[in-house]
Amino acid sequence: MIAETIRRCAKGLLPPKLGVLNQYPPRPLPAVTIREVPAFPEPTPSVSIVTPSFRQGQYIGKTIDSILDQGYPNLEYFVQDGLSPDNTVEVLKSYGDRITGWVSEKDKGQSDALHTAFAKTSGEIMAYLNSDDLLMPGSLAVVTDYLAKHPEVDAVYGHRFIIDEADQEIGRWVMPPHDNQILAYADYIPQETLFWRRSIWEKAGGMIDASFRFAMDWDLILRLQGAGANIVRLPVFLGAFRVHHAGKTTSLINEVGHKEMERLRARTLGYVPDHIEINRNIRPYLVKATVLHYLHHMQHGR
Repeated sequence: MIAETIRRCAKGLLPPKLGVLNQYPPRPLPAVTIREVPAFPEPTPSVSIVTPSFRQGQYIGKTIDSILDQGYPNLEYFVQDGLSPDNTVEVLKSYGDRITGWVSEKDKGQSDALHTAFAKTSGEIMAYLNSDDLLMPGSLAVVTDYLAKHPEVDAVYGHRFIIDEADQEIGRWVMPPHDNQILAYADYIPQETLFWRRSIWEKAGGMIDASFRFAMDWDLILRLQGAGANIVRLPVFLGAFRVHHAGKTTSLINEVGHKEMERLRARTLGYVPDHIEINRNIRPYLVKATVLHYLHHMQHGR
């Protein structure tokens, strides 16, 4: 059965799921996604998470809860809101001092908000979670435990759930082991699952490039890699990416996303590859991802 699945994936008879945001009808998100949650390491490294926010009052409370409910004892958490005209500020006020800090002020977009928020942080481990996404229960324990046991690793990420406006699961990205070569052509790393050490952040420039409106994630990962980062994929579901009508991914990709992706490919490769070259280079990675997805489905029935 496994050999047949691999053969069908390699021949393109089973469609890839990586990169697909709507995969099946909505169903409940599993309550438990990490079967064995490790204890927090001792001493607990400081973790800094920031959330850029604009007009996400409907979702930001769930985002914040997914971070605070981790129960991490050495957490620094900032929310940088872009003067949202909805109920975001009321939601933020309701958390009192459970959030390290938050502001609601005009900014120049998501990248600017991230750069401003990260400048306030000091944690040894860094991450950001957009104001409509979620961390899965136990994620901080898994990440900090792994990084404590593997000092040679600079950054980690994991599998991704896709959820809809009602917190229902509509897809899964089961990630293959990390591949540095694929990053020159495409970025499939689930941003909401990515954590990195401050030491590699500083080597990579210590900033979010505000000239990017869409591909700031990919730019950051390429700069981390360029600074010599040892990046590892963890085989667990660490986060959930929300798909909704106002989401950046769906609204910006045609307007500015493709231009920014071409800019990054040109910077990395020295030229802009055509679609044939891109597809040829990402195909082996997508075959691996497809095999893992269908093996995961066979094992878990989901």
